[in-house]
Amino acid sequence: MPKIYILHENDEWTKPLLAALKELNVPHEDWHLHEGTVPLDEKPPEGIFYNRMSASSHSRGHRYAPELTDAVINWLESYDRKVFNNLRALQLEVSKVAQYEALKQFDIPVPTTTAVVGENPLIQAAENFQTPFITKHNRAGKGLGVQRFDHADALKNTVFNEQLEPSVDGIMLLQQYISSPDNSITRCEFIGGKFLYAVRVDTSDGFELCPAEACEIGDQFCPTDRSSPVNNTRPKFEIIDDFSSPLIEKYEKFLAANGITFAGIEQITDSQGRTYTYDVNTNTNYNPQAEEKAGIHGMKEVAKFLKGQLETIQV
Repeated sequence: MPKIYILHENDEWTKPLLAALKELNVPHEDWHLHEGTVPLDEKPPEGIFYNRMSASSHSRGHRYAPELTDAVINWLESYDRKVFNNLRALQLEVSKVAQYEALKQFDIPVPTTTAVVGENPLIQAAENFQTPFITKHNRAGKGLGVQRFDHADALKNTVFNEQLEPSVDGIMLLQQYISSPDNSITRCEFIGGKFLYAVRVDTSDGFELCPAEACEIGDQFCPTDRSSPVNNTRPKFEIIDDFSSPLIEKYEKFLAANGITFAGIEQITDSQGRTYTYDVNTNTNYNPQAEEKAGIHGMKEVAKFLKGQLETIQV
């Protein structure tokens, strides 16, 4: 019997989806891809496949999970299995460079960015880069490697003191620092390639912005966790009523062209009203407190979409 197969490496992030599928009585199977084998000479099972692999998998001890997922999706697609968030989507998930170049094709503004490999080239690039700037990892997620610098010498001292965490793929990004007047960013959620809602995220406590309730970076809890400090004047995550933006149509075209069915796209607006898109998350999570207050449930909508797709399969 055909099933929905969930490809991932983080049980905590997947629990809400599995619960929603169970509630809908949809046959499904969990494929945790931290390690495993790919039987290339055998046919994959019948069903549909939802790729939730994360660029931050290495931060949970799953260094080669994206590479294994790449092999699995190649295998699935060679047998014409339907993969939601397909091989192209995975390529964008693990590379900010690939994301930015793809976004530009749809006239979506992104921050000025330089990709660098090597400590000396990084320092040299910083000397000619507009200030202030930030560093970030090319393969990242959850704000890994993000630091702000007001001048190149500050970066130089950080590098020499071995205080700059290297990107797992070796590619470090120098990026234009964009200041939000109200210390917030906006995350637009898409299901089935279509806009669902936008959530305002308070960045006062930093940029580890994973919306999931269970989210940890080393010994520091993600700001969405209840034990984390919060801004007393507003919630960390808040769904925006009647959000509209000319970027939504561009985002939907971008997603369709790049094999992305489910995504959270993050943007920031500066004091001049200019909006920049800086991250595409293809393993999107949803904040339960914000959704409960707004009466919208992303994972339930994902489960409904997958159920509808499974029902179209004829074996």
